[in-house]
Amino acid sequence: MPTVSWQVLNPFGQEPIGSVELVGWPQVDRWLDEASALHANRKALLPIHERIAILQRASALMRERDEALALQIAREGGKPIVDARVETSRAIQSVELCAHELFASGGREIPMDLTQAGEGRKAYTFREPIGPVVAISAFNHPLNLIAHQVGPAVATGCPVLVKPAKDTPLSCQSFVEILYEAGLDEHWCRFAPCTDDVAERMVTDPRTAFFSFIGSARVGWMLRSKLAPGTRLALEHGGAAPVIIDEQVPHDVVIPALLKGGYYHSGQVCVSVQRVFVPQNELADFAAKLGAGAEKLVVGDPVRDDTQCGPLIRPAEVDRIETWVDAAVQGGASIVAGGKRIGPTLYRPTVLVNPARDAKVSQEEVFGPLICVYGYDSIDTAIEQANALPYAFQAAVFTERVHIADYCVDALAASAVMVNDHTAFRVDWMPFAGRRQSGLGTGGIGYTMADMSTEKMVVKNTPSGSFAPEVSG
Repeated sequence: MPTVSWQVLNPFGQEPIGSVELVGWPQVDRWLDEASALHANRKALLPIHERIAILQRASALMRERDEALALQIAREGGKPIVDARVETSRAIQSVELCAHELFASGGREIPMDLTQAGEGRKAYTFREPIGPVVAISAFNHPLNLIAHQVGPAVATGCPVLVKPAKDTPLSCQSFVEILYEAGLDEHWCRFAPCTDDVAERMVTDPRTAFFSFIGSARVGWMLRSKLAPGTRLALEHGGAAPVIIDEQVPHDVVIPALLKGGYYHSGQVCVSVQRVFVPQNELADFAAKLGAGAEKLVVGDPVRDDTQCGPLIRPAEVDRIETWVDAAVQGGASIVAGGKRIGPTLYRPTVLVNPARDAKVSQEEVFGPLICVYGYDSIDTAIEQANALPYAFQAAVFTERVHIADYCVDALAASAVMVNDHTAFRVDWMPFAGRRQSGLGTGGIGYTMADMSTEKMVVKNTPSGSFAPEVSG
């Protein structure tokens, strides 16, 4: 039977830069058996100090190869090299954080004598690995997302099978190989690029104890509906992040943050700035300044140090965004910047003003270099429109008034509200979660490690005089 593989293309030039061989169901079936047996054998579990040492060695190896890893991100994913270097640094820190979290991963004492029923008992908890983990990842952060899914599994002692995104498997492969080089036995972590039908069987197999998914809501919720009884999961999908701009906030302070939050990785970020709400009497001036900033962004080859916006992951995404923007303009929106394709995978950073509320750019996650700006007459109207979608992830408010900041924090439907910062802000130890259709569960290294382990309680009954050893002589 011929070997099937994924050919990896550079999204900027569309030339092949590598390939990975796919694994079929017979191999995955054997790996799941192996993972299940590993988990069942308590003697096989690596001691915590060995897991810490492996993670520390892995982070050291990544630090030695940081420029090569960043270049790989830029070449296979199209992320500008300046941002790919930041991703690499974050991935290294994420692995280090997995090791650090193990130092604080102990159990706790449960007080038993709070009522008469518990008198004479002592209780404590400790954590155990949940079991085999299956992780499916996304293309947009091909190294750090893998570190967030695989690192916690290694740290908690869970065997893990990881399926990378089809467009960006090379960074995942490099990370898994670094873990092996750091001393992790291959049985604990398997690189599992495969077709969608094999991935679905792997996810929904009853041997899978935990399913970690980063990707589209359509696929994530579909897979969730098919999970075997008992399988736990975490889903991270996208959104259409809203930003509220209060009255009389200096535009020159806000614009740079929105340019970064909206056009970072050409908007291919699940919490990218997409919908900005501005007081009606400031709308024209604000949109013009935002558009002027967008027009100055350097778009092109992601391996160049001066590139600020690289390509979209594939030509079909440019086709889609072009269609959405054209439809929004036909529906009454104004273009103040961009709005045009400049290559097979390049689209100019675009600013649209007042697209219709039922336009796709107002209703769906664009996942591209587009910011929509809307005028509002009252902040309650802006909040109502911000909250109107079935997605809710991170939101933001820019204001110099404390009471407005507090009001928006309370009123915005979001798992996190950034005050005077863009919606795409994240550090790797903070909770990161989508609400509504944007996800299920909470990401972030410590939170994922908690998901991939279970708490077990021990209650010791020691009544006075019972089970007391005999005292000799």
